Amino acid sequence: MSSADDRENGKTTALPGLAGPLVRGMPIHELELAPGALCRTAANKLAAVTARAANAPTGLIHLAHAGRLWIAGGSGLPGGWEAMGPASARSTLAGWVIEQGVPMIVTDVLTDRRVPADAPMRGAGFRAYAGFPIHDRNDAIVGVCAVLDLRSRDWTVGELAGVDEGAQACTAFAEQQQASAEADRQRRFLDALLDSLRTGVAACDPDGRPVFTNAAMRAIADELPADADLETWLDRVPLADSNGIPVTADAAPLVRALRGERIRDAELRLRGPADRPVIMLADAQPITGLGGEPLGAVLTLRDVTEQRRAERFARAEQTVAAVLAGAQHIHDAAPAVVQAVAEALGSPHAELWLVERDVLVPVARHSTGPDPAPPRPQRLQPGQGLAGRAWQTRTPQWMHERPDTTQAAQPAGRRDAALAVPICSGEQVHAVLTLFTDTLDDPEEQLVALLSGIAAHLGQFLERRRADELALALTRTKDEYLALVGHDLRTPITSMISCIELLRDLDPQTLAAESAQLLDVAARNSEMVRHIVDELLDLAALDSGHAVLAREPLDLSAVVHAAAEAAQPAAAAAGVVLHLAVEPCVVLDGDAPRLRQVVTHLLDNAIRHSIDGGHITVTLARTGNDTTQLTVTDTGLGVPPEEHGELFTRFYRSTRTRDHRIPGAGLGLAISRAIIHRHHGDIRMIPTDGPGTRIAVRLPAQPEARQLQ
Repeated sequence: MSSADDRENGKTTALPGLAGPLVRGMPIHELELAPGALCRTAANKLAAVTARAANAPTGLIHLAHAGRLWIAGGSGLPGGWEAMGPASARSTLAGWVIEQGVPMIVTDVLTDRRVPADAPMRGAGFRAYAGFPIHDRNDAIVGVCAVLDLRSRDWTVGELAGVDEGAQACTAFAEQQQASAEADRQRRFLDALLDSLRTGVAACDPDGRPVFTNAAMRAIADELPADADLETWLDRVPLADSNGIPVTADAAPLVRALRGERIRDAELRLRGPADRPVIMLADAQPITGLGGEPLGAVLTLRDVTEQRRAERFARAEQTVAAVLAGAQHIHDAAPAVVQAVAEALGSPHAELWLVERDVLVPVARHSTGPDPAPPRPQRLQPGQGLAGRAWQTRTPQWMHERPDTTQAAQPAGRRDAALAVPICSGEQVHAVLTLFTDTLDDPEEQLVALLSGIAAHLGQFLERRRADELALALTRTKDEYLALVGHDLRTPITSMISCIELLRDLDPQTLAAESAQLLDVAARNSEMVRHIVDELLDLAALDSGHAVLAREPLDLSAVVHAAAEAAQPAAAAAGVVLHLAVEPCVVLDGDAPRLRQVVTHLLDNAIRHSIDGGHITVTLARTGNDTTQLTVTDTGLGVPPEEHGELFTRFYRSTRTRDHRIPGAGLGLAISRAIIHRHHGDIRMIPTDGPGTRIAVRLPAQPEARQLQ
């Protein structure tokens, strides 16, 4: 079957002579006729020369590319021909020439059956056509050179030879078209490859004018103006070296590369999103021609911010781990730990606070920079300052605005951000690590992750040391228990045994007369034993967390009044006058019976130590928007200053208590401390100017507007 028959039956045929994926296997009717722009002026002239050689009014040059036919040049074309939209190659005579691979000579389109009825030349009024295939150097057909006439005519051999010579002369245009297409394809591949890189790439000409930037570089420098020079580019992307010193124009990597230098892994810094520093590694080198002449330079910038941050954080954690491994106590390790954290994060100020006897005390600090080290308080209460809030909430605490320099634990001077991370073991907070900085260079979540990891190291260290201390304390406690059994328990038990033995030995008459008195003595001593055992069990339950405390709204004012009323008979018997200065309706969440137990312990302790009478003053007032303070002050024996630190330890009884033989097991204040801690408060002794003792209890309180349910 002929090619013409194939077209009539809609069969698809590959165009002969066109190698590669441009046309092979593509249906002929999908080829388009559209104007091209390759060497248009020269192609127009060649078309004119071919038309004159054939004595024809019109010359036309088609080139085939990517499955389409393009008008590369023409002479004497009718008006509107070049602007004509795509047409099916199936209806064009050029498509027939390419398909058949032979010239097509038409004397009259009206009588030649090969000419399709919808051929564009019919609509343009052409009657005669002569087209010869254009071959490349490999003899592949890449286009058609044709002449057209508005009248029918018989073409002479000389005229057809002129068209054939024109087709041969078009070989150069065809090869240029193919070379340009291949260069365009390679350029598109290269552009896509460079734009897909996360490394920024920029190139400039010998005069320093940027000629190329990929997507990553444009993200760094934004879109550069078309006429930008190197100075404009450097102004758009101000660079600094690894020490933060601005890089001058002469020292910029691209400028140095234009001078012939090759730069590798030069570390640079620039300001990125959120004004945070971005660390880049720069490579630059000159571009030279075959003869060594300078053609320009190329620069690459690779973002290593995350890598450097990970390295800093890893060094900080390794330093902390190494310091803790060789330390015997947190006071030995704290300075190096704080320094490692501050240096890793570039922080001008960092501190470590330790929980000791219900308050936070500073154990180490590290300050750098021109600003002097800010003053700090000697202790913090729960909720006081940034570190106190982290201790109270057991969660990291951020502060993004400038700190209030009047607030405790917040350094004076300019600090745009601060972070406090609690160092915990289970639910217990052992310490707090705080960090203050002028600029927040690292993402917040990564800072919290780093400090939480370091806090975990510190928590494990403190837990191990606490376990060692508890082991020693257990040994001491065993001795204390033995002493308790040997004295505080043995004395009442011995008294009870003596009473029982006397009851056994008495004759019936004497027994009837003295049994009541002996039984009263035994009862009092048995009650003393029961009270000691109950307090021991209660303290053990509070320390272990087995004792469940309620968390419900209560009026602490009513609790204090009730405890004072119950203590009034004992106070009157001891000649002690109770004074109450209690603010009404102090509301907080807690366990009312347990808090009354604390107030009762404090009042009982004050009454028993007021051996010569005196005064006891109980005050309760809000001390802030979220804290309440209860104070019990007596004018009794007091506690020697050197023994203040032991006041709330179990079994502690001061020398004055023992000298005056005041009864007790030394557990009341230890139980009170455990109860207050479970309420997230603190209890401490406040030194007084005169005789007596003052105990202060601070508790988190609800705002005044809150009402009891």
